[in-house]
This record gives sequence, C-alpha cells and structure tokens, in this order.
Amino acid sequence: MNRPDMSDTSDFFDALETRDPRTRERDLMAQLPRLIARAQSAPGWARLLHGVDATDIASRAALAQLPVTRKSDLKDLQRNDMPFGGLTTTPARRLNRLFMSPGPIFDPEGHGQDWWRYARPFHAVGLRAGHIIQNCFSYHFTPAAFMVEGGAIKLGCAVIPAGSGQTEMQVQAMAALKPDAYVGTPSFLKIIIEKAREMGADISSVRRAIVGAEALPPSLRNWLQDNGIPHVVQTYGSADIGNIAYESLTGGRVNPGMILDEELILEIVRPGTGEPVADGEVGEIVITSFNPDYPLIRFGTGDLSAVLAGLAPCGRTNTRIKGWMGRADQTTKVRAMFVHPSQVAEVVKRHPPVLKARLVVTGEMANDVMTLQCEVDDPAATDISAAIIDTIRDVTKLRGEVTLVPRNSLPNDGKVIEDARRYE
Repeated sequence: MNRPDMSDTSDFFDALETRDPRTRERDLMAQLPRLIARAQSAPGWARLLHGVDATDIASRAALAQLPVTRKSDLKDLQRNDMPFGGLTTTPARRLNRLFMSPGPIFDPEGHGQDWWRYARPFHAVGLRAGHIIQNCFSYHFTPAAFMVEGGAIKLGCAVIPAGSGQTEMQVQAMAALKPDAYVGTPSFLKIIIEKAREMGADISSVRRAIVGAEALPPSLRNWLQDNGIPHVVQTYGSADIGNIAYESLTGGRVNPGMILDEELILEIVRPGTGEPVADGEVGEIVITSFNPDYPLIRFGTGDLSAVLAGLAPCGRTNTRIKGWMGRADQTTKVRAMFVHPSQVAEVVKRHPPVLKARLVVTGEMANDVMTLQCEVDDPAATDISAAIIDTIRDVTKLRGEVTLVPRNSLPNDGKVIEDARRYE
C-alpha cells in the first residue's frame, strides 16, 4: 500500500495560524460584538446577558465584565430549559446530532464540515489526505469519536471506526488495515500495544498517536515512544467546545505547550471568580467560542492552566497554554459545610491589601483547622488579621485562622483551597 508522507509538518493548515498576534487580536475583537448579539438571540443567553449592549463588548476589558458560565452550571440550566439550557441558536430538531454525556449533560452538533475544528490539530502532526486513522474514542452517546471523524473527513483521511474496548479486535484491525495513526486515550493505546505483543501481531504501521480525554504524564508518553510510536501528541478539548488547544511538532519533536485554536478567545481567571490573572499565573480556563450554532460566552471549563510565554517553534503564532494542570473546582467540606473558591474570593475582595489568598485545611477529619494564607506587601506592618478572621466567619459560617505572607510567596498552581488533612 502506498502511503502519503507523514514527515510533513512544516506547512500550515491555513493563513490564520501565522497571523501577527496583533492582527489576530484585532480580528477577534472585531467579531466579538456580533457574537454577543447572536448569542442573545438564544433565550438562555438572553437571560444570562440581560442588559448587555452587544456593541459595547469589543475588547477584553469589556468581555471580562460579563459573567462566567461554568460547565458545572450546565446541568441546572439544561434541567430548566431542555435540552441545551436555551444556549443554542439553532433549534434542536435542526441540528446534526444530539449527545448525552455523564451527568447527564446534553451537547449539540450542528451541520457543516469539521464542526468541532479537529482538522487543524491533526494537520499539525502530519496527517494528510490518504492517511488512515484508527479512531478509538467511543461512538456511544458522547461526541469525541465524531470530533475525530469531522477532522479526518476535512483532511481526506479514512477512518476505522473502532470505538473503545474489544482489544483483540483493535489489534486485528491494526494488523490487517495498517492505519497510520491512532486517536484515543493514551492508556488504551498502551493496552493495545501490550495485547499486540501477546498476540504476536505487527502493528508497526501506527507511527502517530493523537491522544486526549485524560492526562498524558511524561512517563506514559515515553513508554509509548519506546514501544513503537515515535510521535505521541495530545489535544485538549471538551464536549461543549470541541478543539481548544493542541501540541505541534518541529523536526519530529513535540514543542512545549499547546497552541490555542484560531476560533476561540482564551482567558485564564482566578478560580471561583471571573477575574483574569496575569500571564503565567495558573487559573481556570475560560473560553469564548465563535460557534454559530452553540456560541459560548466566557465558558468556564473547570480546568486549570496558564499562558506560556513566547511563540511555538513550529511557526504558529497563537497563544500557548501549559496544558491541563488539574481541576479548578476545589470545593471542600469542612466541619460538615462546603467551602467554595468563590467564598475565598469574596474574603479577598473585602480586604484590598490582600493580593492573593489560599485557604489551607489541616488537621484530622472531625478536627479541621482552616487557615487563610494571605499575600500582602508588608506582613509585619499590616494589621488586618482580626478583620479577615471576622470576614471568614461571616462568609463561610466557619471559624478560621489567618497567616500573612509576603507578595509572591504562595505557590503558582491555581489552588485557592488546599486540603492538607490526614485521612489515614
């Protein structure tokens, strides 16, 4: 079988990828008022953005004044306005597919080629027309497999609709059909490789693995590379947004960070708030998506990351993030009551000298101790501990202690609440 060249990762999917960053920012901000107006035509967004004049939302500063709608809000929004919370601008019966993810949370797919925008990351890792992809994401209820299908069709790749499970059949398909690339979770690829060894099957045609939906620790990436898959890259996406960011290659090597998709606006905000943080600081990923069927305005993914400085060595000029760095929802139960990141943010808001705070819960179960560590410019000269203690009790209805620490002394890991209790 003649195979297309898979070494070609030097060209770009389109001219958008190499725009001057200032041009990209200008283009996105110019489109933003129209996006807000379109979103407001949907009843759910009309409620969430009530009183907002779309023509005023033409800058990041203006966007940051709008409320964050978090993924964790979707279940309640959808329960009150089935099936999509009133957030789609295309009626459900005119969509292409309707998905149900655990929760349940319902997700739409509209018509149009590559609706989830996965051709771009696939192209970045060398997939071209004539390649064969073994698609090992589930085809059952959830959209991940169809995200792959859309990107593959756009590029002209053939797809083996393998789905998840049935490991022996996965190996048989690889050995017989000789796919060029695997798409699915990294842990399942490891299982397939181990099964192929056990069966004595040749799956060496697979030279690329595009993985997602779970963490890819360096140890697993190295294992996959050491066991026959030289190019292992990851994408980051969600069932609501589709492709968000992706890794790229230069000279066959994976570049640092993940490149943001061209049709999104990224903000990194302090968990529990809508307040953008400085570049490099870890916070929650908030996305504004220009999807015409399912526009999302300041959609909080619940995932942590940070902006990575500089441009990717591959020549793509969009913003890079450090990848998935954990979950932003750090809600913790203390003495039978839930404490939320938004409550920590409220305490900080009431005390302007506090630059940043981290609530640390210590002790043993049933003997919890809450200590709010607060960054201030001069801990020795700042006499606000007693006032903050009163605010903690007012906001959380729980007793807490306060420790004042110098500016920039708290870890840059996005944690607002740290559960350091001993459970043994």
